[in-house]
Amino acid sequence: MKITTCVFDAYGTLFDVAAAARLAAKEAPDSPFAQHWPKLAEIWRAKQLQYTWLRAITGAHTDFWEVTQNGLDFALEALKLDQDDALRERLLQLYWELQAYPEVPQMLKDLKSLGINTAILSNGSPDMLNGAVQSAGLEDYLDAVLSVESTGIFKPDSTVYDLVGNAFSCSKKEVLFVSSNGWDAAAAAGYGFDTVWVNRGGDPLDRLPWTPKHVASDLRAITALLT
Repeated sequence: MKITTCVFDAYGTLFDVAAAARLAAKEAPDSPFAQHWPKLAEIWRAKQLQYTWLRAITGAHTDFWEVTQNGLDFALEALKLDQDDALRERLLQLYWELQAYPEVPQMLKDLKSLGINTAILSNGSPDMLNGAVQSAGLEDYLDAVLSVESTGIFKPDSTVYDLVGNAFSCSKKEVLFVSSNGWDAAAAAGYGFDTVWVNRGGDPLDRLPWTPKHVASDLRAITALLT
């Protein structure tokens, strides 16, 4: 069946989650943080994801903004930077303005020219996602921004993936789902989507019952898959 709808995870897939820490470090090159920003970005992202999984398993849902703050606070304390309130506020501000990866605007534009429906499906809360989309100037290239907040549970719960069919009245086989998270691409494959894992870091495949159909090093491969 022909793909009619291409759906993207947001954080780490369209938007560079390390950008907030990297930009904050550039603003204060002589600060202690400038030496530690890559590690902080790594811990922040890891805890952010872990907290979504734990909250989904235990039924203790909250919005993604709280999870993002919790992950940052853990990372700052782990690196003994938790006394710097100004740094914390700046990092959180920058997270609302994350940079898109360089290939994203043209890739989305190309998909629209092919008549493909395009959307985001993310753990992010609606206001966070809309802020990132507007900051990156992607509004004209997306038909929908779908947030888990309407389901009350984080990915990879199947009710989150249901949002795509509900929004576009399409079958699972008409959807190409793209994520930089191997577990997300795998779970979406198990759900029934055609999937692409964007493996920018050259990581090994997750040991899960399902595997993504395609693996790409960046998003430039997406248009070729649909032509």
